Amino acid sequence: MTTEALGAAVEELLRPVIGTVGTALSGGTGGAAALEPLVREVLGALAEGAARRGGPVAAASPADLAGGVADTFGSARGTEALGRLTELLAHGSADPADPACAAHLHCPPLAVAVAADLAVSALNPSQDSWDQAPAATVLETLLLEEMAGLVGYDPAEAAGVLTSGGTESNLMGLMLARDRVLGAATGRQIELTGVPRAGAGVGLGSAAGARPRILASAAAHFSVQRAAALLGLGEDAVIPVAVDSQLSMKSGALTAALERCVERGQLPVAIVATAGTTDTGAIDPLRECAELAARYGAWLHVDAAYGGGALLSDRLAPLLDGIELADSVSLDWHKLGWQPAAAGIFLVRKSETYASLARRAVYLNPADDEEAGYPSLLGLSLRTTRRADAFKIAVTLRTLGREGLGRLVDACHELAVAGARAVAARPRLELHGQAGAGEPVLTAFLFRYMPAASAGGSADADAARADEVNAALRRRLLREGGAVVGRTELPGEGPGRVRLKLTLLNPHTTVREVERLLDAVVAAGMAEEGA
Repeated sequence: MTTEALGAAVEELLRPVIGTVGTALSGGTGGAAALEPLVREVLGALAEGAARRGGPVAAASPADLAGGVADTFGSARGTEALGRLTELLAHGSADPADPACAAHLHCPPLAVAVAADLAVSALNPSQDSWDQAPAATVLETLLLEEMAGLVGYDPAEAAGVLTSGGTESNLMGLMLARDRVLGAATGRQIELTGVPRAGAGVGLGSAAGARPRILASAAAHFSVQRAAALLGLGEDAVIPVAVDSQLSMKSGALTAALERCVERGQLPVAIVATAGTTDTGAIDPLRECAELAARYGAWLHVDAAYGGGALLSDRLAPLLDGIELADSVSLDWHKLGWQPAAAGIFLVRKSETYASLARRAVYLNPADDEEAGYPSLLGLSLRTTRRADAFKIAVTLRTLGREGLGRLVDACHELAVAGARAVAARPRLELHGQAGAGEPVLTAFLFRYMPAASAGGSADADAARADEVNAALRRRLLREGGAVVGRTELPGEGPGRVRLKLTLLNPHTTVREVERLLDAVVAAGMAEEGA
């Protein structure tokens, strides 16, 4: 077949779809015109779906919701698919912008950030090579320098990358810890040779060898254990450090845990300090953790995925005193930063500690390209294809500035303080002990509904009943579409540990709206007691 004949055949094959809305592209000089009517349709469908939902979540059982999704998915076809499926998504989503949606670190994104994210989706730059993302590569580099300065690092010495969130960032921090500390102890290049088997010895003079250990608070994020498993250390390499009632690492507990490691001939590879636990926003003693990490030769990683937002606030930033001493830090601006997911950031204090992640792929970042001034971010990330998530953060920072974002952080903190006081004022609700003068550390707090004590019942029976009622009232609120409230359990054993949680990330929510949410919790609790 000649070239002309082949071209004609291809043109004939594509004729039925060329020029239709479904095959129009979002880039090029005509991309904006192709997008405009589709965006208008999406906006209309979003509004219709939200109106039909009428609250924080659709009033439906999981089975009923699944049936509705399956029906629409099966019947939406052709030009109606975009509108119908978008309306379905809006109707069937938990809306973090609703004042009664306050369960998780699931923020309502700023409209300006969403608009910026649309530009990224339309242009589709990929951050693994300069020739796929020329401007975005420079923007990410500049943003990371600014973030390093926010943390307290020297931007000229630090390095980092945008990540999918705290789980990926924590994995990267612990990977570098493993490679640096275990590598130095064994004299091996761990990323090449792998983790030595237990008992093989790591050059510490112990005949039995020293098993690597990671120390993290008992309230640290579960991704620490997951990272230990992925890194070949095993989940049981993570030693939980005791926490206080606010779920912050107890003073002195880390010292005792490190001493026990050494006594057993174990190697403290990393200390993970949490700056903003998921349940209470508690912050571990960062400066103490840094001093102990230096004393024992361990890597200090600070998981500030939640609490890093405090750095935006002049009032709350002192809570993170000592974070600048960490070897690595996790930040998530899709939590207390009002960005669409994902907007994670991973930073290291010294760029040379990034060495074990460096990668060269001749089709992406050949050495001669970089020598000629075409930089690549490939060797900074665990991922290859990676969208330009730095762009929306950069736009937001330039629009609002640190001061403007800090005001949003302060507003949410003040709302949480007022919410905790409103819990304490309701006889049927019990506030979990707060730090200081009874105030939440950041924007989250725990509480529970207290059923009436049973006549002649035991304390354990009443505690178990409280657990059942609190779990059930939360499901009742979801089923009725009235509220999305978090649920967790305090550390320990036995009944009485179930708690409800409010995580307040909407700076436009009013105190009265939080009070109405708490009244709804009380009403649901009383209904469950009656049931």
